[in-house]
Amino acid sequence: MGEDTVKGKGTGRGRYHHGDLRGALLDAAEALVRERGVDGWSLREASARVGVSPSAAYHHFSSRDALVGALSLRVLGQLGERMGRAADLPAEADPHRRLVAVGQAYVRAALEDPAVTRLAFGAGASPAGRGSGVEPLAPHPHRVLDAELDLLALSGHLTPAARTGADFVVWTAVHGLAALLADGLIAVDGPEAADRQTERTVRATLTGLHHEATPSEPWPTPHSAHTTRAADGPHP
Repeated sequence: MGEDTVKGKGTGRGRYHHGDLRGALLDAAEALVRERGVDGWSLREASARVGVSPSAAYHHFSSRDALVGALSLRVLGQLGERMGRAADLPAEADPHRRLVAVGQAYVRAALEDPAVTRLAFGAGASPAGRGSGVEPLAPHPHRVLDAELDLLALSGHLTPAARTGADFVVWTAVHGLAALLADGLIAVDGPEAADRQTERTVRATLTGLHHEATPSEPWPTPHSAHTTRAADGPHP
């Protein structure tokens, strides 16, 4: 996602001319989401942008919801890749720097491409988005977050008690910040300031987890579309 996503996608005609109709339809749908939102277009319009009939599109997607669900998975994969690249930092004295970078990549993506980012999480949580029963080919963003928290736990910078459910605590904080910034409810002075605000959010969340008191009753066990699929195991 980000600038490479925004600038690298056109109407889809170029990819179709190279024989990739499915990819071209996804490109066209992505462009329509940016222009009109998730619900303001049809499969017929996506087909017209590529220059094919709706019947040709139905060979790849049984409905508009199926196209939206597939696009959601593609965008989630792109976001997971971006977060994974951000975490690929050399070893340094700051054990939290990798997780900070993961959070910054998440927030940057939401700010650079808000309509498509909303699509990914909205459709990914819906029955249409779950319909294929598959994960993106690239790491899911939740898997990237889990991996970084596991590293902190293995290195002793996150206690076993704090690690339990920490992925949902950190995700809540980072996603909340991303949504508030993207919707204009919080304003900062540019991308660098957004990075700094994300850093503070991640570090404050980790500090809170580190000093968290043992509850008298167990905390709830949250679930998401991703964790439900993972618990179900691989799909055929």
